[in-house]
Amino acid sequence: MKQRRFGAHMSISGGLHTACERGRRAGCDVVQIFSKNQQQWRARPLTDEEIARFKEAQVTEGVPVVMVHDSYLINLAAPGDELWHKSIAAFREELERCALLGIPCLVTHPGAHVGSGEDTGLRRVAAALDLVFETGIGRDVIVLLETTAGQGSSLGRRFEELARIIEYSRHPERLGVCVDTCHIFAAGYDIRTPEAYAATIEELDHVIGIARVKAFHLNDSQKELGSRVDRHTHIGEGCIGLEGFRALVNDERFAGLPMVLETPKGDDLADDVRNLATLRSLCNGQSKPDDER
Repeated sequence: MKQRRFGAHMSISGGLHTACERGRRAGCDVVQIFSKNQQQWRARPLTDEEIARFKEAQVTEGVPVVMVHDSYLINLAAPGDELWHKSIAAFREELERCALLGIPCLVTHPGAHVGSGEDTGLRRVAAALDLVFETGIGRDVIVLLETTAGQGSSLGRRFEELARIIEYSRHPERLGVCVDTCHIFAAGYDIRTPEAYAATIEELDHVIGIARVKAFHLNDSQKELGSRVDRHTHIGEGCIGLEGFRALVNDERFAGLPMVLETPKGDDLADDVRNLATLRSLCNGQSKPDDER
């Protein structure tokens, strides 16, 4: 079996470089971060010193940051021009920061159509992405459209919705997919058994293509199948259960892709350590880490 690249979303409190040190202490192979305060539209420009210190930390700590998640404020599907253009400007800044930091992937939720209709919203997302791509910023950064639970008017609940954004874009080569296990489960895709997992991945391959999948968010779900409610919980402690994650982490088609936790955590790294141990134990065919039996 090829080595799996497990990791977690890490805080950047104290500076971007600190995420790499936290990742090492938690036992991560890879890390996802916000590149700025995700609750603010704008950020102070990165300094040369910050960029250099961040890149050095990735090397010295041995934990590369492979993904940035953009701000939840951004809505590239917004029907109103003011919010749409504001979102485009913020997304462009996110892409630029990834390029400056040498981070290869930017994860984004497709957004919400807010009553304008699904197809209108999907076309709006594709148009916004094209406008950003055509600025020439971040040419080496791939944008990963994240699967969503489908709360409210949020887009990305069905694989077909992500496929249509890619189809509508003039630059499909810049687009990939990040599959969130909690989100697809809440959206109605069952992965709890080997048979259900196989059927869901077959549909994913048929609709989008496995080659488009560049990363996973590994989260169990507090809510039942098809609830359309996005509530993450610890691996094996929710409605998906261990067998669903066992099927995924042993799927050779996804070997080498970053698989990043977004599970709840306290002030320390203990929850990440525990969830990472659970994931790694599943690769060995165990049901739980030895020290937790």
